[in-house]
Amino acid sequence: MADTLRDELFDWLRIPSISTGGGDPADLVRAAEWAVAKIERAGGTASLESPIAGGNPLVVGELPASTNPDGTATVLIYGHYDVQGAEPFDLWDSPPFEPTVRDGRIYARGAADDKGNFLPLLAAACDLATAGELPVNVRIAIEGEEEAGGASIAAWLAADARGADAAIVYDSAMASPELPAITIGLRGVVLLTFDVRAAERDLHSGIFGGSALNSLHALHSALAQVLPDPATGVVRDELRVGIAPVADAERATWGGLPDGDEALAASGARPAYPGAGAEYVERNGSDAALDVNQIVAGDARTVIAGVARATLSIRLAPGQDPDAMGAKLLELLRSGLPEGAELTVVSSHQAQPALFPADTAAIVLAAQAIERATGSAPALVRSGGSIPIVADFAAKGIPAIVTGFTLPDDPIHAPNESIWERGLELGYAAGREMLIGLAALGDQ
Repeated sequence: MADTLRDELFDWLRIPSISTGGGDPADLVRAAEWAVAKIERAGGTASLESPIAGGNPLVVGELPASTNPDGTATVLIYGHYDVQGAEPFDLWDSPPFEPTVRDGRIYARGAADDKGNFLPLLAAACDLATAGELPVNVRIAIEGEEEAGGASIAAWLAADARGADAAIVYDSAMASPELPAITIGLRGVVLLTFDVRAAERDLHSGIFGGSALNSLHALHSALAQVLPDPATGVVRDELRVGIAPVADAERATWGGLPDGDEALAASGARPAYPGAGAEYVERNGSDAALDVNQIVAGDARTVIAGVARATLSIRLAPGQDPDAMGAKLLELLRSGLPEGAELTVVSSHQAQPALFPADTAAIVLAAQAIERATGSAPALVRSGGSIPIVADFAAKGIPAIVTGFTLPDDPIHAPNESIWERGLELGYAAGREMLIGLAALGDQ
């Protein structure tokens, strides 16, 4: 299995299926057709669909259960074949679209995100089907826009009437080389760009300084109403409404997680407040966070900026409502403006958080399967980031098992992206065990 899986992965990685600009649309089609052909070789059916005009092709496939397909569970497996661009090429130690093995790692763009992560799951399903041993119906959705917004998969899922008893999403990582993980919670986001205007144009600070309202000063007054407490890093209470508490069953699996201080240091970060490292795991997955991402105004001359633009984001904890928090954020910002300053929204974006309780049947069965495959019970973690498709699964009532067998320090989106070869083996073994174990959902 190992050699065949690696050879297949190399074939897929050689296709430069870049969706973020600068790629050839024909390569996206080739990468999608590669997946279709693999599914069909296993006796399944698959096709390319275009849920939105101008979108990249979505692979939609199916492998029916080997026996009694009408009386067993249905599992939807999800991944993406599109990749980020690879520039600057001179920072790669080997060509990004010519897979190379060095010291037990496979180097190529897409090796970790997501071709090399997802292919072992797809291969496990195909091999079970080929052997006549697939105990569940497997639906397959492989998108080509994950790196560019994911509009097609969102439209497809919204229109889908069949659903599934569970979804498996191989698009995250292990907690460490010894500790697998299931991400049961993901934060949502409110992203807001706005202008604060204090004058019709920039003004001379010698002539008007001290008399004319300064947009940067006004912006600072507004931001002061929403910034986290510098002593604790905690966002103000009005922006923490609805946060779902962490269950004891989750916390009980955190013992082997990497140290927060080490994680910050390894990333070149400095703690935001005393004790930030000790609270890293819980704070970054289970609490709200607010960050100012950009401020653009004025220049280095002695001017009073007439308008200042800022972008800030709130990472929303599971349980929070993006609409309500977005409205409260604007209310608080406006409350801090001095008289005469005006706030205008330039753009905004929202994504829903998601949480699948630790005692969800699909999560329990998946955790047992991963332990059988790897010898270690997985940590049940919450991610500080957002995966919109997972929130979409939650909205459809489909429990999602978000996992994967890359490592936390795999350089995704960066030069020399890679995956450890052991990750392919673990991903295949865990995928096989999960597909077998999730058949029990059909009995409930």
